[in-house]
Amino acid sequence: MKMLLTKQFWITVLILVGVGAISGLIIDQIVLPGYTMFNEGLTVPDVTKMDIEKAREVLKKSGLRDSVIDKRYNAAFPANYVIDQTPSPSLIVKPNRKIYLTVNTSSTPKVIVPPVLDLSLRNAELQLQNYGLRLGTVSYVSSPFKNTVIKQSIEPGTPVERGTVISLVISDGLGIKKVLIPDLMGLKLYEAQAKLRTLGLRIGEIQFSPILDGESNIILDYAPKADSLVEGSKVNLIVSEQKSTQEEIEQGALIEDSTQVALPDSVKPQRPIKPRK
Repeated sequence: MKMLLTKQFWITVLILVGVGAISGLIIDQIVLPGYTMFNEGLTVPDVTKMDIEKAREVLKKSGLRDSVIDKRYNAAFPANYVIDQTPSPSLIVKPNRKIYLTVNTSSTPKVIVPPVLDLSLRNAELQLQNYGLRLGTVSYVSSPFKNTVIKQSIEPGTPVERGTVISLVISDGLGIKKVLIPDLMGLKLYEAQAKLRTLGLRIGEIQFSPILDGESNIILDYAPKADSLVEGSKVNLIVSEQKSTQEEIEQGALIEDSTQVALPDSVKPQRPIKPRK
């Protein structure tokens, strides 16, 4: 009895394995190829530099579909011409694949400026790109919320041409406390700049003052002369600069010319008169 059960068990297992193998073979060789069209492929035709209607006809005859995903202005092409496509021409794709087209317009399309206030600089740039806009000048001002957009050059909701440049003002995270200004007199320029930046202060105007003797790039004066400033404030510097040799020669010549006094004719040296033979 035990042997009979064992024999039946193994016969059942063999039958199940056989059915599974046959089913797998049918699915792999018949069902999946029919579903995925594995053995079929179409060459993508080149429909750029065609009118959109003609491009659609070409794609349809090739067993493909189309979708206009973008419109741009390019003066080199007439309006409603295809200027780009994805996938690229000559690639092999499955039948009924959708080909994405970019079409030329007669004028630059309008877009609405999105609000990017309170976003980080990176997120604001991505948002502008999503709307077909470009990031312009990025300037920084003192504000507690570091790396946050606090102003944009064009108000949100304004209709503008695609590709318009939007400039942003970003917070540097400073301006929430006062710092003591160190004594900068006699420091080298790079030393003074390093000290100011460490304290969260900005370098303002740097004015060079010519000197006859002494070392160049030394701090002669600075402003403002307050004891403390708010983080992010600018400090203007006056820096020494040695005069060049040529400048000294020119200045010496001017001094020499100014000391010469015109003599009257009566006291001017006369040329000697040669005796007559």
